Amino acid sequence: MLKLMFLVLFCSWSSSAMIRIPLRRVRSIRTRLRADGLLQEFVRHHHPDMFNRRYAQCFPPGTPSLRLGRSSEKIYNFMDAQYFGEISIGTPEQNFSVVFDTGSADLWVPSYYCVSQACALHQRFRAFESSSFNSDGRMFGIHYGSGHLLGVMARETLRIGDLKILNQEFGESVYEPGAAFVMAKFDGVLGLAYPALAEIVGNPVFDSMMVQKSVDQPVFSFYLSRRTSSGYPEGELLLGGIDEALHSGPINWLPVTSKIYWQIKMDSLAVQGARSFCSQGCQAIVDTGTSLITGPTSDILVLQQLIGATPTNIGEFLIDCARLSSLPHVTFVLGSVEYRLTAEQYTRKEALGDRELCFSGFQAVDLVTSEGPLWILGDVFLTEYYSVFDRGQDRVGFALARH
Repeated sequence: MLKLMFLVLFCSWSSSAMIRIPLRRVRSIRTRLRADGLLQEFVRHHHPDMFNRRYAQCFPPGTPSLRLGRSSEKIYNFMDAQYFGEISIGTPEQNFSVVFDTGSADLWVPSYYCVSQACALHQRFRAFESSSFNSDGRMFGIHYGSGHLLGVMARETLRIGDLKILNQEFGESVYEPGAAFVMAKFDGVLGLAYPALAEIVGNPVFDSMMVQKSVDQPVFSFYLSRRTSSGYPEGELLLGGIDEALHSGPINWLPVTSKIYWQIKMDSLAVQGARSFCSQGCQAIVDTGTSLITGPTSDILVLQQLIGATPTNIGEFLIDCARLSSLPHVTFVLGSVEYRLTAEQYTRKEALGDRELCFSGFQAVDLVTSEGPLWILGDVFLTEYYSVFDRGQDRVGFALARH
């Protein structure tokens, strides 16, 4: 029935708008913690096994995880979030910066009544100042590590660019423990995954846009860049369409294999002239809210060795910056098309004092499902390839990004 409803909506779509949301790129929270000497302390106090109630249904007790665990909102992975944009909630408008996250499905911002230190450092929603506010009263919780995010549900008028969404379900967080939120540049999160992943009851934001026919097409696309160049934005989310000027070549489309995350089949992954992984095919999540590329521990540890990365005592992997030009490239095969990353592209250069360090863009995360382990294609991949998310035909598209 749900599939039929979306088919009808897609076939009878009325032209409304395409909304461009500029995305800002900032130093990741991981970088800021590292620069301040706080990363080791953060890792010591935050356990990596971050599975919430939804994951408890999918993963057996004791499922191992290395450094970057996940919950349905990927709170821990927000340490690495780099790209965020602006929205407003309420009447009159109250502005917030949010991560536009394809790895979660909820919208939440801090409440005025939040008691955590993190909320005091960010914009907080003042429900009592909005004439369009509708209280729900129900609580929601997003679990992670040594604590959890708690909040209450509500409905409000949401504005993204020139687009207005009425009666949008969202969460007001009232308790945000942990250093990650304190260090975050963003106020909240706007999830763009499928409704099945949502903790907050009601339509996720893009589903509301589709129901209210607020966009030209049931499609949104991301352009992310870690380069600074004239003529191209740091990042852009386009709601309702595709920007042909921000990519080159044809778009390669892959069907969504599980309508929870934006999950696709990955044919294989190979390190130049050395070894192939996932040779029989495996599943991957396309996730704008994760900065790294992640995969099963057994594969990632071998891959780190093949690209010359050495471990540190806090779980990071370092690469000799002077050797980048001689290191092998890593190739992902998706829908029979090769997507190659050079060493310059899969490493992250960061200045610590007068030194430049190069960190591997790969991270071990064990996410095991009935279909096998999941890989995550995060921003290290998505900065090189323009990504399109099509809810009308349940598919993900990639093309070479213009930089």
